[in-house]
Amino acid sequence: MFAYLEGPLVYKSASLLYMDVHGVGYELNITLQTYAKIQDLDKCRLYIHLQVREDAWVLYGFADEEERATFRQLLNISGVGAATARIILSSLSTDELERAVSSEDNRTLERVKGIGAKTAQRIILELKGKLLRQKNTSSLSPVMHNTTQEDALIALVNLGINRGMAETAIKKVNNASSLTVEELIKQALRAL
Repeated sequence: MFAYLEGPLVYKSASLLYMDVHGVGYELNITLQTYAKIQDLDKCRLYIHLQVREDAWVLYGFADEEERATFRQLLNISGVGAATARIILSSLSTDELERAVSSEDNRTLERVKGIGAKTAQRIILELKGKLLRQKNTSSLSPVMHNTTQEDALIALVNLGINRGMAETAIKKVNNASSLTVEELIKQALRAL
């Protein structure tokens, strides 16, 4: 529903902030990683995740798309809710989490408050291969915007396809850069 919010920061703490967006004050739950990046700013843009619960709508703000994507991946794991995902991302940067998952380092995850051995194993099992960042080797980069491949990836994820599987399918498509978004999506769906 919300991609990002941008505006002056009225109140900041290590876990919560208020952002004024054209006269509307938004309460955003943040991680310590995000707070470290914005603590000296008076105005910023935060990427948003909206959680709709029976008793409340809760907004989570992230300094970059990568952290938001990692938060959403964590939410897909059984037994990991928004509070636990936020604690994980407050305790570990996305790079540290990626390293722990790729090296199957249970101990790093178990040091996070509220994460036991079974949950750490489940996180590693569920996230293995999904957090790998493609640095300079992939045409799909989390910092690229408005490209045909990025648009196709977003569409596939919105269709309910796992992000890692969608990226792999797009990579399998020949001449992906010369196709329209619709053609790329169709061919990627066939490649799944």
